Amino acid sequence: MNETVRHAPRVGLVSLGCAKALVDSERIATALKRAGYDFAPDYAGADVVIVNTCGFLDSARAESLAAISEALAENGKVIVTGCMGADEAALADVAADVLAITGPAQVEAVVDAVKRAAPLPESMDAPAHDPKIDLTPAGLKFTPSHYAYLKISEGCSNKCTFCIIPSLRGPLTSRPADDVLREAEALAARGVKELLVISQDTPAYGQDLHYAESTWRGKRVRTRITDLARALGEMFPWVRLHYLYPYPLVDELVELMAEGLALPYLDVPFQHAAPNVLKNMRRPADEEKLLRRIERWREICPEVAIRSTFIVGFPGETEEDFRYLLDWLREARIDRVGCFVYEPVEGAAANALPGHVAPEVAEERKRQLMLLQEEISAANLKRKVGREITVLVDEIDEEQNLVVARSPWDAPEVDGMVLIPRDLAAGARPGEFLEVRITGADVHDLLAEPVKPRDAASEAIEGGESA
Repeated sequence: MNETVRHAPRVGLVSLGCAKALVDSERIATALKRAGYDFAPDYAGADVVIVNTCGFLDSARAESLAAISEALAENGKVIVTGCMGADEAALADVAADVLAITGPAQVEAVVDAVKRAAPLPESMDAPAHDPKIDLTPAGLKFTPSHYAYLKISEGCSNKCTFCIIPSLRGPLTSRPADDVLREAEALAARGVKELLVISQDTPAYGQDLHYAESTWRGKRVRTRITDLARALGEMFPWVRLHYLYPYPLVDELVELMAEGLALPYLDVPFQHAAPNVLKNMRRPADEEKLLRRIERWREICPEVAIRSTFIVGFPGETEEDFRYLLDWLREARIDRVGCFVYEPVEGAAANALPGHVAPEVAEERKRQLMLLQEEISAANLKRKVGREITVLVDEIDEEQNLVVARSPWDAPEVDGMVLIPRDLAAGARPGEFLEVRITGADVHDLLAEPVKPRDAASEAIEGGESA
């Protein structure tokens, strides 16, 4: 007599790219867990491997292809999904060797491919309940337990000439407000302290639905970012808004930041400042107006920190354009900056523009811009020394004897840290808020100490522990 199969097939998952792709991976993992699958920590233990790819830049595509090739070599049974999966021509070298290819956010198609590759035996016992696995509407999360990403829409309807996201992920498709808020409520119940709201174009949320109303907790809520942000701000201690294309609506979000309903953090991808470059990018080209808006945002919410990204070496960018950008940055005093060298990704409209910049010139411009930004960042952070602020603990670095935290002005993974001597914050735990005084600063990070020094004994008393 055959023995009952007691172990579910195991799936390996490699997730590449941005936070939006990470959310896709979380959704895939949740659907597979609900179906009865388990997960493998390495190639050897997996019955099939999923590679969630990034296809935004050529460098990201190269990384994705390398990951696919590695999975094929180490395991052999590979399913490809994500942005690169929307362009099968880019996968021509591996297409014959993989089991299936799907585009981004195609959870059901990925699960179907897994079921074909590693079927669930009919005789398999029901999977044992794992109390560490949360299959509420929030699903599985790959982030630390105290923060989570919440994706409110898919796709983008902008026509920026350097970007192929609309061709990969399609036009803006917003989730109804009640659907978003149900997931947020499940995350709050789980104990998430910081909610990071993401999409391709966050202020555009709901435009495709004509800002339709839905019912949540007995109230009518519009599918509009200001309404959504207000509701989320009443649910979480920290709400951080990402990818804020500079629509007029952003001014209303800054007002919510001033009210304390969202963190004072503006993630606005300006991309450049020189008028002709912005025009060629099909971005807002009134750089003086943008400077006035930055001033206005700081008037409304003096605490606000501004994060942005810029592209150098864009086709047609002259040395004069680049100097214009540097001067604009000196005046704007942006707090956090990322810089990319333009890559002529296949399908980007900008590739047809004249005046392509030599790669070595573009790299030098990036170097100069980041050196300037280091000066600006160091000066901005130095002005914070002596202030008392609330920080959120991310981890305890035992090797360096530090508590590693973040301020309201810093998003995880991309911005700076607040470093606190561990002996002054004994008992601090990840996910805990601390009141600290800033004692120093460097180019990117802040140094701090608790306003009220703690020790392990006092922590035990406060926590109700006994010897």
